Amino acid sequence: MFWQEDEGEKDFPISDAVVDVLFALKGKRIPVDHAYALSQAIQAQVPWLTACPEAGIHSIHVAGSQNGWERPAHAPDQYLILSRRTKLRIRIPREQLDRLRTDLEGKTLDLAGCSLRIGEGHRRSLDQARTLFSRHVVMKPQQPEAQFLREMVGLLRAMKIPVRKALCGKETLLTTPDGPLPTRSLMLADLSPEESIRLQQQGLGSHREMGCGLFIPHKGIDPVVKKNP
Repeated sequence: MFWQEDEGEKDFPISDAVVDVLFALKGKRIPVDHAYALSQAIQAQVPWLTACPEAGIHSIHVAGSQNGWERPAHAPDQYLILSRRTKLRIRIPREQLDRLRTDLEGKTLDLAGCSLRIGEGHRRSLDQARTLFSRHVVMKPQQPEAQFLREMVGLLRAMKIPVRKALCGKETLLTTPDGPLPTRSLMLADLSPEESIRLQQQGLGSHREMGCGLFIPHKGIDPVVKKNP
């Protein structure tokens, strides 16, 4: 964990060059380990998507527990139960928004035997959140946590994003035809508005088409630190 107090912020004009598009979903369930299947299904409908450097496909996320249901482990034979509020989120250059909606709305995807119908998509601007979280950032196989964190700090500094507070989480293996892809979650706090937007636009590391290195706003790092002193 890295921790350095903030030195203040400067005013920053919002950049809306990259946005998220949230699509309604209709389906019963999807595999917990669905990142690769989702990526392939969407690229079959939107083959131009990965040619956009800023584009990324977020993994589909549901609440950790609901009505007594507990989120299952990240395993090939486990499933997530979808609710009416579950959304598909795709990060895209704003200029490609209408094209994306035209290519995806009304389509039915097959995720490892699970049917998923894509509904209407709505634009959501990126948030200038001071704390960002990525569920999956690609790491080297069996890379120690401290080494992973040092590597991420180096990548961020190369992007001119100084690391003030950072906390990495559990390792998750994503299934691909080339073998398991090791990833780790990462939380960054005390970002300036400009740094926050830039990180969300550029991402961190590879495999954005599988939701890796894509950051979303988080409520804050302090509660997590208090739980893990």
